[in-house]
Amino acid sequence: MIDKLDKDILRTLQQNAKTSYAEIAKQQQVSPATVHVRVEKMRQAGIISGTHVHVNAKQLGFDVCCFIGINLAKAGDYPSALKQLQALPEVVEAHYTTGQYSIFIKVMVPSISELQDLLINKIQAIAEVQATETLISLQQPIMRNLSI
Repeated sequence: MIDKLDKDILRTLQQNAKTSYAEIAKQQQVSPATVHVRVEKMRQAGIISGTHVHVNAKQLGFDVCCFIGINLAKAGDYPSALKQLQALPEVVEAHYTTGQYSIFIKVMVPSISELQDLLINKIQAIAEVQATETLISLQQPIMRNLSI
């Protein structure tokens, strides 16, 4: 279980992962060693899973973001289909879901023609994939971490 100090440390690191332990300690009126110990305990507990750099995909030429709902032929096809989807660098997220789709993925590609190629020649070519539905994202007005 995490306490208020842990939550405050997490909030600070979520806002800026480069904040030094000394600065966090000063804000929280504790020693830098206390912050270090708390962060390490949260890492070991799996609460903190890494430090991430957020990349602006559009600045790198990836202008098309879309979500693809995938229906599998049967539920047992999931492990094999997932393994093949993991091999596609365009797939940046995958979720095993309930409801209309078996798998819901997020993909980033430079253009609509590359999306078409990805769909026809890579995703729909996976034998376990029965059908797909594609939703193109027009903008991403909200992007945030979980609020603690």
